[in-house]
Amino acid sequence: MYFTVEEENLICMYHNADRRRTIGRITAALPDMDEGMQTLAQQTLSKLERMTDADYDNQKFNFTDE
Repeated sequence: MYFTVEEENLICMYHNADRRRTIGRITAALPDMDEGMQTLAQQTLSKLERMTDADYDNQKFNFTDE
């Protein structure tokens, strides 16, 4: 699965032990995000939901400071 730099950074901010917990943490933060971040979070969640747990575990997420 391909993630943009922005999506990877978002995942790194909310990364947890597994895919489902990461999804839960991002989802829980949605009400506190502005509209632009909510859009990014929704597209990231969509990708995470389509992944398998094994794919998530094998994916390397790197925070990129631009």
